[in-house]
Amino acid sequence: MSTKLDEFQEVIEIPEGVNITINKHMMEFQGPLGKTFKSFRKIPVDIDVNDGKVTLKAQGKRKRDYSILHTSRSLINNICEGLTEGYTIKMKVVYAHFPITVKVQDKTILIENFQGERAPRTTRVVGNTKVIPKGEDVILTGEVLTDVTQTAANIELKTKVKNKDHRVFLDGIYIYEKKKGIEK
Repeated sequence: MSTKLDEFQEVIEIPEGVNITINKHMMEFQGPLGKTFKSFRKIPVDIDVNDGKVTLKAQGKRKRDYSILHTSRSLINNICEGLTEGYTIKMKVVYAHFPITVKVQDKTILIENFQGERAPRTTRVVGNTKVIPKGEDVILTGEVLTDVTQTAANIELKTKVKNKDHRVFLDGIYIYEKKKGIEK
């Protein structure tokens, strides 16, 4: 039978090949696919890293504290999973009349000729995400799930059709596949 104190504590097994170090509130993750950092400064949870395990303890005894504990557990699990496998999101370029082209310059994505506009729409690449335009597909890959999904969301938002009937004007760049693993 578990006690109330056990409910507000989580132990996470660190996967093989991933190394985690903590300095105050900053966690450093190193894995086969790269290295990343996550700040837990604003997340009220006590973190301890010992011999292949991460121990998380909630700072309170309320339902809110329990939720925050599980959110931090999910963040750590997603980062560990990303450093061993990686994440891929595929997006489709859809247009009816004006052919849209996608180009990448450094950390900027250029969406040209959207609805016949002369100036390209620009958005940024978040984190260490790699953006590869292939014909009518845009492939996003990376180790950190939040960075890859935020980059995809930035692209989708930049191609949102405004002041027109969105059932008729379907031009844009849309996500059609999300999966674990990095696609070459």
